[in-house]
Amino acid sequence: MELNDVVAVLGGFPALAGVSLSVQRGEIVLLQGPNGAGKTSVLRVCAGLLPIERGTGRVLGKDLATQREDIRSRVGLLGHQNGLYLDLTVKQNIEFWASTVGATQEEVATAMARMRIDGRLSNVKSAQLSAGQRRRTALASLIVRRAEVWLLDEPHAGLDAAGRDELDELLRAAVRAGATVVLASHESERAAGLATRTVTIDGGGAQ
Repeated sequence: MELNDVVAVLGGFPALAGVSLSVQRGEIVLLQGPNGAGKTSVLRVCAGLLPIERGTGRVLGKDLATQREDIRSRVGLLGHQNGLYLDLTVKQNIEFWASTVGATQEEVATAMARMRIDGRLSNVKSAQLSAGQRRRTALASLIVRRAEVWLLDEPHAGLDAAGRDELDELLRAAVRAGATVVLASHESERAAGLATRTVTIDGGGAQ
């Protein structure tokens, strides 16, 4: 993943002002910085969701200016809103994301078990879930997408202590399987212990 002097605009205002960032395959990179610094915008640019106004960028060898659809099919983004359909059950949400990549029912069951989603919880509408349950459902949905790059915005939010430990091990396992992880987190001590490298985003630039 490579960003070179990237400028991005959101709602008419600069979201990123000349960010340069390089992430190698197999890294877990922590983005740090104050609220509004541009961490979420970096993740959205790398996911192919926020277009680049100036500068250049590549993810998995694909150009962020011209090949964003290809990038989106190989990258998983976990944002603040979890990306769940609230009128679907937990299992239906996970099955939907599984269907986008042809994942099997066995993979769905494995992802649900990994995130401690039992038979009772699997049939609950997502609108009725607690914050932690929604986060676990979103993570299970990310697992079945077979993402090569995991982009996570405050991934520990809403999880209990056991859930945080499970997430850390999940990310380490994803990297062992060949994935790359970039996360933004206010839980700096925990995330720094997980990350192989830390990058500071300040005012839309990277240091």
